[in-house]
Amino acid sequence: MRRAETPSRSIEWELGGAGIAMIGVSYGFARYGYGLFEPEIREAFGLSVGASGVIASGAYVGYVIALSAAGLLASRIGPRPLVTAAGVSAAVGMALVITADQPWELLAGLAVAGASSGFAWAPYSDAIAQLVTPARRHALLAAIPSGTAFGIAVAGGLALSGMGTAWRRAWIIFCVVAVVATVYNIWLLRGTKPTSRSEGQAQPGSLRSLLRPGTRTLYSTALSYGVVGAVYWTFSVSAISQAAPANTVVGALFWTLIGIAGISAVGSGWVFAKLGLRRSHSLLLGGLAAATVLLAIAPWSWPAIGVSAIVYGVGFMATSGLLAVWSYRVFPDQPSVGFSATVLFLGIGAIVGPALFGALADAWNLRAALMASAAIAVAALSQRPPITTVHEPFASDGSSRRKSV
Repeated sequence: MRRAETPSRSIEWELGGAGIAMIGVSYGFARYGYGLFEPEIREAFGLSVGASGVIASGAYVGYVIALSAAGLLASRIGPRPLVTAAGVSAAVGMALVITADQPWELLAGLAVAGASSGFAWAPYSDAIAQLVTPARRHALLAAIPSGTAFGIAVAGGLALSGMGTAWRRAWIIFCVVAVVATVYNIWLLRGTKPTSRSEGQAQPGSLRSLLRPGTRTLYSTALSYGVVGAVYWTFSVSAISQAAPANTVVGALFWTLIGIAGISAVGSGWVFAKLGLRRSHSLLLGGLAAATVLLAIAPWSWPAIGVSAIVYGVGFMATSGLLAVWSYRVFPDQPSVGFSATVLFLGIGAIVGPALFGALADAWNLRAALMASAAIAVAALSQRPPITTVHEPFASDGSSRRKSV
């Protein structure tokens, strides 16, 4: 009997570890590693803040292209090929960054590396549905995004070890870890398969399926989250470095603290079960806004930097889990396709954010740009999950049934 047909507690732990490792590589290294070393990279390539923002936004184009591909292919080819693509693009993209001499080469490498996060996240929704018992799926869906926190904590530790001044060496380590995580995931996911579709179900990825009731607030929250997160990840260390240029350690400590605090998101599924998605949404988006404001008003203050890092680390990682659980409830019949659509809106926000707010930083300053992005998080507080968000799979007549949660 295939392992995919016999879920066990053992595979739950193995899949959780493999997913956390791949998300750590794809997000903590390949996607957000640029923000940690942004001051050093900007200096090495002679970039302005605005130009650095354009490069960060351009890097997210690869992410959005990969997301679109994942949404179209997830139900047809299954989780394993997409997770493999995630690992390969992370390793190849980071290798291109390591060898880059010109800004366009840097952009190309970041775009390829950024595609990794587009491929990586959504397939685990299908893998979990196939390999994990129903009672444990929401907990694992909420835990896997915390891999970002682990990756960020490791990256911050490398910067603290002195690699912030030799960022290419840190990226070599990122690349090696990516290869190891990819090989492990390829082995573990060998029992997964494409998601079957029952007669009468909506075609996976069709407009009717992706615009079902309950998606408007889900997509708008993902869009806002993408803008706010991309701005913070790209410019937070620069804001601190500008406020305290003589202290080269504070940015690395700040980044490490974000990662350590974000590890607590492993248990966010329990919080969602206790508070519900509506209250969790308000708490998390409010926390992201508060963390961004703190960094904007006092980027030189150790207490403000520390509180901002902790609140942001917990809030950002847990919001990733919230989107995963929320999307799974809206799209239980095609988890990866629905989640790819959700994260596509996140990616659009991530493309717009750094370029737009980087231009604002050039015109005014980074603190003004951070304050403006915090306003986006405040506005998103109104886009809460509805009380009824669980949709049953499409019936044979093509209708969609809902039940209360």
